[in-house]
Amino acid sequence: MRTSKLYAPTLRQTPAEAEVPSHQLMLRAGFIRKVAGGVYTYLPLAWRTLRKIEQIIREEMEAKDGQELALPIVQPAELWKETGRWEVFGEEMFRLVDRHNREFCLGPTHEEIITDLVRNEVRSYKQLPLLLYQIQNKYRDEIRPRFGLMRGREFIMKDAYSFDKDEAGLDKSYKDMYDAYTNIFNRCGLTFRPVEADGGAIGNATTHEFTVLAETGESDIVYCEKCDYAANAEKSELKPIVVPAEEELPLEKVNTPGTKTIEAVAEFLNTPIEKNIKAVIFQNEKDQVICAFVRGDHEVNDVKLQNITGAITLKMAEESAIRAIGGVPGFMSPIGLSKDAIVVVDATVMEMHNAVCGANEEDCHYKNANPKRDFGDVIVADIRLIAEGDPCPHCGAPVKMTHGIEVGQVFKLGIKYSKALGATFLDENGKEKPLIMGCYGIGVSRTMAAAIEQFHDDNGIIWPASIAPFEVVIVPINAKDEAQMQIAEKLYADMKNVGIDVLLDDRKDRAGVKFKDADLIGYPVRITVSPKLLDANEVEIKVRRDGATSNVKVDDCAQTVKDMLKNL
Repeated sequence: MRTSKLYAPTLRQTPAEAEVPSHQLMLRAGFIRKVAGGVYTYLPLAWRTLRKIEQIIREEMEAKDGQELALPIVQPAELWKETGRWEVFGEEMFRLVDRHNREFCLGPTHEEIITDLVRNEVRSYKQLPLLLYQIQNKYRDEIRPRFGLMRGREFIMKDAYSFDKDEAGLDKSYKDMYDAYTNIFNRCGLTFRPVEADGGAIGNATTHEFTVLAETGESDIVYCEKCDYAANAEKSELKPIVVPAEEELPLEKVNTPGTKTIEAVAEFLNTPIEKNIKAVIFQNEKDQVICAFVRGDHEVNDVKLQNITGAITLKMAEESAIRAIGGVPGFMSPIGLSKDAIVVVDATVMEMHNAVCGANEEDCHYKNANPKRDFGDVIVADIRLIAEGDPCPHCGAPVKMTHGIEVGQVFKLGIKYSKALGATFLDENGKEKPLIMGCYGIGVSRTMAAAIEQFHDDNGIIWPASIAPFEVVIVPINAKDEAQMQIAEKLYADMKNVGIDVLLDDRKDRAGVKFKDADLIGYPVRITVSPKLLDANEVEIKVRRDGATSNVKVDDCAQTVKDMLKNL
């Protein structure tokens, strides 16, 4: 490939719509163009990188006996209704009706389709284990598409599904995929962590997320440096904080005018914030009011709360709904609420003594609330969000936090879908049993964006060599100079002969323009053919990642670069 023929329209200015580095740089470097909110065209440079990521995935999947197929994007509602997910998946699902008034969706995921396929074909334990995968577009109607390819309406995914005869088989399939994912992201050159995670809409399953560490990541990751614990902050389980016992004082109602925040109450009553109880009030998809109570210095973990209450969605409660259960916004506690409310109290709150909480009365709070004595029949659970410095759930050492971008996830589904869809097999004794399933996804387009988030600088992208659109770019200072072009053409041929993915920048533009484009696009190695070095029959090699330069003989260049790329 020669740059004069490459369709890669670069931009000198950052488009105003682009918020994060990957979005900015993919637009500027000519990788993508926006069609609509959350929908993009992949230009040739992006497509080359995506194909390289996909090839790595295919090689690692096939090393674990995965077989590739292609499932339909348009899926009939009937299958989703069999599992109950048509009603509960939510507004992210693109739904459509055909000319015969039959309901369909654009596939956000493929558990129903793959399970239907296998239930019609697999009859015996002798056909198991089975691992099927595909790489294709997925569709989700994001309420607010943003961050370019990080959160779009159309995106490329690899999804795999395992079918086993028993839990031991699932354990092996899960480990195989965990190991395969580790290999995939290592080969992509990424710095990542596998972390314990929440099953979300796929199902309440054993699951790990593979998270690329990046400052702009949407996920909060907690990890322990003393042991190997790592988890998504939404998933991390916490033990209750037990404080020294106190003599229980009588419950006392006090006037607290205008104190609608936990900070205002603590200041007004001159109490430590950790002696106050915070209320956060939600409504679920049925408009039931869910009241969550945590210690004043803690935050409610929405995901844990959803799992505990069985809510499909949560939204902040409307004032009319709060008052309907006997509550007053800003002055809430479990004391005196209607039985129509679902009341969930964090386990740490139940260990508090003589605390401050709302009195469910305008401008009033209770002092000396003792939850075990005063809160009555409530749901007690771990519903708080972990914070840096909290004790590690495994070893007790203080945890640390970082940001990450989820690029892959592995699930143990068990019989959730096979039972709902009647996907069974006959075991060694002729007994009918449901297939044991696992599900394993990688965001292919998201992985490309995550790599840029992790590897970039002020000048542009810094690609790991394994997924760069081209590994090497050859830049003659003056493409009009015949001597320089002869060397450039020789290098181009030599590189191709040793298997290097190389681009020759044969444009007649100034050298500065070509250098800027090379840095912006992020080719791992740049070879400069300079008139200053021609007499010595040398060229300059520059490594994009650290800027290191060296001069080498033309005849040695191809092998030198091939060796360098192994570490880039």
